[in-house]
Amino acid sequence: MFGGLFAGDKLQLTFRKPSNRGTSTDELGLFFRAVLRENGFQPDQVKEVALCSVVPELVSSISASSQKYFDIQPFILKAGVKTGLKILYRNPAEVGADRIAGAIAGTQLYPGQNLLIIDLGTATTVEVIRQGHDYLGGVIMPGLNLSMQALDQGASKLNTVEILRPDTCLGQTTATSIQSGLYHGHLGALREICATLGNELFEGKPSPVIATGGFAPLFANEGLFNQVVPDLVLRGLVTALRLNLP
Repeated sequence: MFGGLFAGDKLQLTFRKPSNRGTSTDELGLFFRAVLRENGFQPDQVKEVALCSVVPELVSSISASSQKYFDIQPFILKAGVKTGLKILYRNPAEVGADRIAGAIAGTQLYPGQNLLIIDLGTATTVEVIRQGHDYLGGVIMPGLNLSMQALDQGASKLNTVEILRPDTCLGQTTATSIQSGLYHGHLGALREICATLGNELFEGKPSPVIATGGFAPLFANEGLFNQVVPDLVLRGLVTALRLNLP
């Protein structure tokens, strides 16, 4: 779970917490209050809460913790709320809320432009925005950690390794061979996906590419992105909150 505290447009604090479907309301509420105090903020300074998640149980727990520990009914980014985007997915309700949040923030950084947004997290997703307004859809593939776990679980002699940018493509140990495969396989897939989407939808004309997510900095020097924005989803969530305030 990735969260943050905003004062206006200024991001004051970010934090992460391992979470799963069994995370309780009280565990989350106490964590939120503690992380605020440890960073010099008071819980009663919080006036609005917004969240997005593709895990329904986690949405329920965070929503309940917001009401119990902050006395705030949170805004939940989901199908049917105002986003400033025209969602052209065949079934708009299927689009992950985190994908929409990233798209909202991306269109503010590059207004009116065709745009690709890559989120390198648990899954790796690529979102396609046309002319700063139309959300066309995208691509989803396993993220780096999931790919590594698949190797670990599916092949008994291939163990978990640290995910990093290797110095060379050639691996000369099992560990470095896995690291190279994970890195260069992901990099090659992203290059192919971005090129193919550009040819299919934008007549091959270059469009800005924004990267976000925990693994985005790993690929920052490969010439694939125009910009890395670690807090892109948080910024999109704040914008969605403002669009939906009374």
